[in-house]
Amino acid sequence: MRLIHCADLHLDSRMTSNLSREKARERKKELLLTFERMVEYAAAHQVRAILIAGDLFDTRNISATARQTFWNVVCAHREITFFYLKGNHDTDHFLADREEIPENLKMFGTDWMSYPLGGRIVISALELTAENAAGAAHTLIPNPEKFNIIMLHGQQAEAGAKEKMRLIRLRDFKNKGIDYLALGHIHAYQEGELDARGVWCYSGCLEGRGFDECGEHGFVLLDVDETSGTCRRQFVPFAKRRLFTIPVDVSGCGSVSEMAARMDAVIETQYPAETDLVKIVLVGEVDVEYEIDAEYLRKRLEPDYYFVKIYDETVPRVDVSRFLLDMSLKGEFVRAVLSAEELPEEDRAEVIRCGLRALAGEDILECG
Repeated sequence: MRLIHCADLHLDSRMTSNLSREKARERKKELLLTFERMVEYAAAHQVRAILIAGDLFDTRNISATARQTFWNVVCAHREITFFYLKGNHDTDHFLADREEIPENLKMFGTDWMSYPLGGRIVISALELTAENAAGAAHTLIPNPEKFNIIMLHGQQAEAGAKEKMRLIRLRDFKNKGIDYLALGHIHAYQEGELDARGVWCYSGCLEGRGFDECGEHGFVLLDVDETSGTCRRQFVPFAKRRLFTIPVDVSGCGSVSEMAARMDAVIETQYPAETDLVKIVLVGEVDVEYEIDAEYLRKRLEPDYYFVKIYDETVPRVDVSRFLLDMSLKGEFVRAVLSAEELPEEDRAEVIRCGLRALAGEDILECG
């Protein structure tokens, strides 16, 4: 039997942290469309159930479009059972105008609930809270004769983590007869051995929403052999767009064309597509008198990708020997800064950079 494990869809996320208003609206719609595509994939590949391990939605104030799209998809695919566990972003608000929940939508509460699936599989879950988190593992008693899938939404961590109500101590779930621990809350795909019998897995989010969520995103496809009680699992990349953060060392570059060539060479090794979002981080040491035109570099790449941003994290390099005997105003300024004992050494290069730009009549608003 085939199942899909997904989590952290964050439908209705505003997507405004990097994007223009127009592209934010487009990406917001794409989150819904990717969810629909995943369900269509499930139908085409005879997937019997979809496990949503928390954070289906992003906010309490769910739009009518997102709410209706979810219901339409569930109702249109009665052959698929949707197991939905609420996460820390989810509420019951989207149920407010529903008199009846579809038979193929199974939900969970703050006590362990279990649903049979097929002849041997059992899906169990509970919503972690401040009251039940500490004892959650101790109140879980699966049938060892079944293939047990447990769903939880929270942070895998040891005692002392900040968000204690969402704390999952994996050691507490060892030797409990768990075959697959389907987790949500971490937005990157991760998996590992739980014990001799079972594994734990974060499916990650279905679509990356910001540059802290770079890399491949998608879902986990499970294929359970009910006769032998074994399971094959496969991560399926499925996001419409990927996000890349690419550091580019521009040390020694003396012109914008040199920087552009350096960027092109590094970007080629990452293989972003025209549908992707790309953040370039310029690093390294650049001569203090050279102004980096990040906007020009961004505009140059803009036609090649869905979205581009450039961060300048370079460090100004000061060749003191050039100014020690220079009798110009620049030389006097540089010598004065270098001899200013009250100025921290780590700040001198930036002061010199801004000062030299000011003496050259350039705009210094961007100086730190």
